[in-house]
Amino acid sequence: MIRDSAGNLYGTTNQGGSGNSGVVYKVDTSGHETVLYAFTGGADGGNPGGGVVRDSDGNLYGTTNGGGCCGVVYKVDTAGNEKVLHTFTGVVDGGGPYGSLLRDSTGNLFGTASYGGKNGGGVLFVLH
Repeated sequence: MIRDSAGNLYGTTNQGGSGNSGVVYKVDTSGHETVLYAFTGGADGGNPGGGVVRDSDGNLYGTTNGGGCCGVVYKVDTAGNEKVLHTFTGVVDGGGPYGSLLRDSTGNLFGTASYGGKNGGGVLFVLH
């Protein structure tokens, strides 16, 4: 989970939501939970395996280890709209990303995928 400057908490669940493929949620300071996005398990991804990172505009970024072909990197904006930034193929770019992303000061996203890559043992990736 991460916290914004107002004290709201943001995170993910691996299951649940309308498609039972996980959600991105917000819990406000009074304890009220809001589902910001519910994954379908299709092209939008499914079963997020890590938390989210947030940019200065309030957009949230994370990974799912299911959906797409072999998992996705996604962005959820402040209105709850999801955009797939990368769909893993399970080959050279890896597959099954699991864990939180790191975001640098220029907006690059760094993460890991649990399989694929040159020798099949996973990859470290960066999205610019």
